[in-house]
Amino acid sequence: MILDVKGLSVGFRYGKKIVPAVNGVSFSLYANETLALVGESGSGKSVTALSVMRLVPDHAAKVEAVCMKFRKHDGEWTDLLNLTETELREIRGRNISMVFQEPMTSLNPVLTCGDQVSEVLITHLDCKKSQARVNTLELFREVRLPDPERIFNSYPHELSGGQKQRVMISMAISCNPSVLIADEPTTALDVTVQKTILQLLKQIQNKRGMSILFITHDLGLVSGFADRVMVMHQGQIVEKGTVAGVFTQAVHPYTRGLLACRPPLGVRLRRLPTMNDFTDGKETIPHDIISPEERQKNLSHIYSVDPVLRIQDLVKTFSSIKAVDKVSFHLFPGETLGIAGESGSGKTSLARVVLELIPADSGKIFFRDTDITLLSRKKMKDLRKHLQIIFQDPFSSLNPRMTVGNAIQEPMKVHHLHGNEKARLGKAVGLLERVGLNADHMHRYPHELSGGQRQRVCIARALAVEPQLIICDESVSALDVSVQAQVLNLLNELKNELKLTYIFISHDLSVVRYMSDRLIIMKEGKIIETGETDQIFTHPENEYTRDLIEAIPDPEFLH
Repeated sequence: MILDVKGLSVGFRYGKKIVPAVNGVSFSLYANETLALVGESGSGKSVTALSVMRLVPDHAAKVEAVCMKFRKHDGEWTDLLNLTETELREIRGRNISMVFQEPMTSLNPVLTCGDQVSEVLITHLDCKKSQARVNTLELFREVRLPDPERIFNSYPHELSGGQKQRVMISMAISCNPSVLIADEPTTALDVTVQKTILQLLKQIQNKRGMSILFITHDLGLVSGFADRVMVMHQGQIVEKGTVAGVFTQAVHPYTRGLLACRPPLGVRLRRLPTMNDFTDGKETIPHDIISPEERQKNLSHIYSVDPVLRIQDLVKTFSSIKAVDKVSFHLFPGETLGIAGESGSGKTSLARVVLELIPADSGKIFFRDTDITLLSRKKMKDLRKHLQIIFQDPFSSLNPRMTVGNAIQEPMKVHHLHGNEKARLGKAVGLLERVGLNADHMHRYPHELSGGQRQRVCIARALAVEPQLIICDESVSALDVSVQAQVLNLLNELKNELKLTYIFISHDLSVVRYMSDRLIIMKEGKIIETGETDQIFTHPENEYTRDLIEAIPDPEFLH
């Protein structure tokens, strides 16, 4: 055993009150072991990790534990709760280190990546600057960063997300710590980059004999990576055991819900299970599978009419880089067209060009029989009520100074819809109720809502103008798996009820398969493969497509 935590409780100070965040958590971490701590946003998993590092400030929270012991390199046990700030600085980085979720906010934007890693070596190992540079370059090679010399002299904003995370990992392992805490280290990364980062962590662990506390909200990542798993819910550990044991014989309803909410790859469900299916003792898992015959009948019906959208040789260039490179496709009424690819493949640029949010350099965009690239500004404004978009981050796409009710009514006013104020108010309330909220949310501001609630508001706002086509641009990528399942179900219900047509953009291939009728794979601004979704998943023709599919987290235990 290398880390022993018993009875950890954390409460945040809110005025004169203490609001509990972690309640009586106990666990042990053993040498060379990977222990996964799994739970959704607000479950307390990151607070638990920060408490182990003693990074929760005393003025903001009350941290208590029966014991929180750590065994140092020399084999001596030390109680983390009783260390001074000077003693803690010796432990952090040298004995216990941490890789945070978002590398861009964790790295200093005004220092080069090399200087930031060198600083750790100079501080903890008393390295001279010249030796720290040599060691840093060696660390960059160990984490397989391309051109270490260039990376050393680069600033964080000059690197990709995967490269920044590798810099963070090199910094975390620089002093050869006994314990590495990885807090959602792959959440914002593409599936292929995510896979390589997890493989890298495992290789480093095997080479250095390091223990890993791996924190994630995605149970799919745990299979094949962790030795044991703990499931955390509302500040408590509700289930623990080996990965195979928890995944195949889960006892707690919350764990069963987390396992079931992910879209399966082997079959097409009419509806994803949600947490509500596992509460109040119901635990009834809906397995309403769409048969291949029914699916083929649905597709034949969709493709029997003229397309609603025709894209011809669309091109968009940014600083000599072709973000969209001669892209052509058709979209049919009632269809969900999936667009997948890694970051930088051109997915979002294509969506914005299709909606004329940014102008195309060349090419044609026909909505029905109208080439919208030729429309005047006024006519394009009139057309926008038929074409809507739901963005990835609902918080940044909502006005923080505007109530939910006003945010939904604003597009109605712009397009002079639904008559008068009273009618628009009634329409807004009806839309909120349709997306699973209620009239009480009308007077709330975005910061008063959860991520899932904010995304539901964005869906209601998009529906307010009664569109024919909605582009969902990574619209569920920032949500917990249970909330994601609810939103995906909602989108499908609305599609059937309101006869909507979707373009669904995502880097999550399992979600794309669940949602899409046809699929487009993009790379470097080009379409490299397209076809019926199930056909592409079972018989991909392009090597890039095969790599994307193979990088999906191993579903062995999940379904």
